[in-house]
Amino acid sequence: MKLNERSLAFYATCDSPADNAGFLYKRGERHTAYHRRWFVLKGNMLFYFEERESREPVGVIVLEGCTVELCDSGEEFAFAIRFGGAKSRTYVLAAESQAAMEAWVKSLSRASFDYMRLVVRELEKQLAEMQWGPAGGRKTTPERSPERRPPLPGAVPKENGCAVWHNARGTDPPPRAAAPRRASGCDAEADPRPPPVPPRRRASSGEPAAAESPGGAPGASAFSRLHERYGREVARLRHEWLERRQGQRP
Repeated sequence: MKLNERSLAFYATCDSPADNAGFLYKRGERHTAYHRRWFVLKGNMLFYFEERESREPVGVIVLEGCTVELCDSGEEFAFAIRFGGAKSRTYVLAAESQAAMEAWVKSLSRASFDYMRLVVRELEKQLAEMQWGPAGGRKTTPERSPERRPPLPGAVPKENGCAVWHNARGTDPPPRAAAPRRASGCDAEADPRPPPVPPRRRASSGEPAAAESPGGAPGASAFSRLHERYGREVARLRHEWLERRQGQRP
C-alpha cells in the first residue's frame, strides 16, 4: 500500500536510527518486473523509496501478522513477505547477495510486535525459573558458614614498647627480640618480673650503718634505731622551746 501522510514521511526520513537499510529488488503488483528500490526498516515499518536521496517514501509495509520466508522466483536471492487472508498481498523482494538476503530475512522476522511479545514472555519465564525453580518452589541460596578467625596469640606481641594485636588473617606476629629491652610503661604491665631493687644508700660518717635483712632490704631493728635517735632530737628541741617560752612570761 502507498501512504503519503506527512507523519510517516517525516518518520521515514528523520535522523532516528534504522534497524536495516539497503537496496532491494521489488516485484510489482500488476507487472512481474522487478524494480530497484531503497528500503529502510524502522521498528515494524518497512519504507521503500525510488532513490536513496528521495525526500518521501513511495510506500510502507507494516510488518504485523505476516511471515518472512524464502520463495522460488526468477530473481536470485528472493524472499517473500506473506500476510494471512485470501485477499492479502504478498511482497516478493530480492537481495543482491546471499549475505544481504539472510540479514534482511532475519531483521524482518524480528520486527513485529508479536515477536517482541514472545521474547518478553520467554524472558519472564526464564526469570521466574531462576527465582522459583522449575518445580515452582522458591530457590534458597545456601547460607555461608561464618568465617572462623584464627585464635589470638598467647603472648601479646609488642611494637615500639606497646602491645599490638594481629587479628588479620595471614599476618604473623613480629618475632620477639632476643636481647632484653628496657621496660617502658606498656611493657611494665605485661612483664611478670619484679622491678629492680633500688641501690643501697650509704651511711654518712656520723650515722651508724643500718642493718640489712638477708634479701637486701633494711631490717626492722634499723628503723627502730633511727626512730629512737630522731625522737630524742625532737624531744630536745621541744624542751628548749618550752624553756624559752617560760622565760618570756612575766
